Amino acid sequence: MRIAFKLFLFLILTILTQIGGVVLLLSFLLHTTIDKRLSSIAGRRMVKSVCFTFLYFIFTFLLVPPAAKLFGRVRLPMTGHRHLKPVNMLTCLLNRNYVRPQMRDIVYQVADKMHQHDSAFVLCYLDANFPFVNRFPLIPHLSHNDGRKLDLAFVYRNSTDGTLTNSSPSFIGYGISAEPTAGELNTANFCTNCGYWQYGLLNKLVSQATSRQYVFDGKLTADIVKLFANDPHIGKIFIEPHLKSRLGLMQYDKIRFQGCRSVRHDDHIHVQLK
Repeated sequence: MRIAFKLFLFLILTILTQIGGVVLLLSFLLHTTIDKRLSSIAGRRMVKSVCFTFLYFIFTFLLVPPAAKLFGRVRLPMTGHRHLKPVNMLTCLLNRNYVRPQMRDIVYQVADKMHQHDSAFVLCYLDANFPFVNRFPLIPHLSHNDGRKLDLAFVYRNSTDGTLTNSSPSFIGYGISAEPTAGELNTANFCTNCGYWQYGLLNKLVSQATSRQYVFDGKLTADIVKLFANDPHIGKIFIEPHLKSRLGLMQYDKIRFQGCRSVRHDDHIHVQLK
């Protein structure tokens, strides 16, 4: 039973963080010493957990970033460096913030240009890729596995005073959508009716209560999409068709519908290199 639990923990940590399983195996090397020095079972468990956490942070912040460069990937910043930051710090703690250097440079350029128009602006990113190995899945995404893809949050304003929030109405950045209005194409209903149950599932799981505090800024969101669309190194951008039409982006062929096998893209922007 203990071996099965350790194997399960190894798999979960690997799936969630890519490196967590390896760190767990390394932490096991310390368990014999800990067991010899501590008689209390509770004390042993606590020290083992602390050792794992310490090792994990050492790997995540000191060892993984330089090693990732060998795989052609670099880490996106955890703070507002170059007017870019994650919506949720867990994205960085779980090593889901790695991209190709070319993508990082493009994102910096877009964030800088947006900041020039509004000094309060910070571009917020969501999931990117893991640091190592192409085709290693970044669950639940279908394609974030080669350093070439990045999700970005929409721009929102505070509903009370209209100021930029530089955050997302959703804790994880996904799941609260700019819904289609009457007369707009509703791909969420279409895909769901076609049997793709996962298409709008996240919107049902994420609480919508905080959405009242935010107002979707279509103009600034469209400006971000245009900057990416005008970059020759960007190959595809995914947003829902109703937003492509509403935001005046119909002239861009690289802005596409991602298909029903994916999930809704009226809560974030997906960009990827050619």
